[in-house]
Amino acid sequence: MDKKKFDKENFKEKLEASGEFPQLYMFKFIVPNGKENEIAALFPTHEISTKASSGGKYVSTTIQAMMKNADQIIDLYEQAAEIEGLISL
Repeated sequence: MDKKKFDKENFKEKLEASGEFPQLYMFKFIVPNGKENEIAALFPTHEISTKASSGGKYVSTTIQAMMKNADQIIDLYEQAAEIEGLISL
């Protein structure tokens, strides 16, 4: 779900099929070093774990957040896609 287009409806169907909402959802992103604060801004009330790459150029971030529905998850991925250099996992 980077800046490339993705099939939002297909993704929503898969999310809804994954279980009942609300549910705990795990977001994983890789961002250039220094951009992790932009991810943190999307999840202000959640704990974010980070790990720098061996070369120090990138930071992997993992966030577990209680999501009330699939649309909320998709919205956060779309907001995150605006971060330059972000890779969604």
